[in-house]
Amino acid sequence: MTARRARGEARSAQVVRAAADLLLLGGPGAVSHRAVAARAGVPLAATTYYFDRLDDLVRAAALLLADESAAHAERVAELAQPGDDVVATVVDAVLPNGGDVSVRAVYEHLVSAGRTPTVAGAYAAGRTRLDAAVAALLRIAGSPVPPALAIAVVDGAVVAALSEGHDVRDHARALLAPVLTPSPPTPA
Repeated sequence: MTARRARGEARSAQVVRAAADLLLLGGPGAVSHRAVAARAGVPLAATTYYFDRLDDLVRAAALLLADESAAHAERVAELAQPGDDVVATVVDAVLPNGGDVSVRAVYEHLVSAGRTPTVAGAYAAGRTRLDAAVAALLRIAGSPVPPALAIAVVDGAVVAALSEGHDVRDHARALLAPVLTPSPPTPA
């Protein structure tokens, strides 16, 4: 790869990172060529050079965010061992790093993502990797629960915790535990 091409790829990645940050913080309406250029510290012409259409830039940003979320879940799954607390591990895989403020920012963004087909499509494309990572965790634990169900319980717990003022991770673990930990049969 030539030095010029490497610089171009680095600048393009810088532009996409800035767009992803804006997308996460303010939604698709916050992403403009001008705002991205300012956040990335590049000339306005750089954003339009790499992305003629704003929709293409928003898609690239959403794909980056989806990729980062999936990569996080995959890292958690790679480190998981038999005997680990599957409930805590699944919660850690689904939720972003950070405290409740970080989780709130991501979930507020996710709730509004479906309003923009470009963003929704990018996230739907990335969902396969998240499901696969959670499926791997559930297999290690020997749980028959489908990954989509485990993720849905965590997602619902997060929304409830954020709206009701509970600790997000504690609430998610409390609601996911009965789903992943079967009760012993009751004697007849």
